[in-house]
Amino acid sequence: MALPSTIFKVLLSISDIDRGYYADHGLTLARHPSETDERMMMRLVAFIFHADEQLSFTRGLCVDQEPDLWLKDLTGEISLWIEVGLPDERRIRKACSKAKQVVVYAYGGRAVDQWWLKNESDFARHNNLWVLALDPETCSALAGQARRSMEFVCTLQDGSAWLHGADTELCLSPKQLKSPC
Repeated sequence: MALPSTIFKVLLSISDIDRGYYADHGLTLARHPSETDERMMMRLVAFIFHADEQLSFTRGLCVDQEPDLWLKDLTGEISLWIEVGLPDERRIRKACSKAKQVVVYAYGGRAVDQWWLKNESDFARHNNLWVLALDPETCSALAGQARRSMEFVCTLQDGSAWLHGADTELCLSPKQLKSPC
């Protein structure tokens, strides 16, 4: 018998000064039994940087044909496809053909550098791909904040996010490895 997902509830207040987006979100994150707190929190980071009323978490690890998050327009077309981790080039190629914009949030310390060296030239040909990476210390600090019930206030400006929680203040500044052409 398969283990069930663990449910996490997040109250998130976002002030995105760059986009002029100000909203409160009540989110439910289902953490797959094989998923780490670090990966789950990276999915939350991806939501923070692209917050929108239509942005949604998918079934993720359970379904190969879906990203971790996506944003669909009113016609059902995928406007934004977000991957978390170190996906292989074939998955990214397929995502770039299905979505208007694809964003990868890479994490994993030195593994990110090796993954990037292996895939950089292949990723260069995708004109709708962003690749961002968070440093291992920030990822570790984020994982330490994982609770079944979380509340964060987040301010975004100039490509960085300041995350304030009950017992933390973190600055999230993803390093841009690739931007669209």
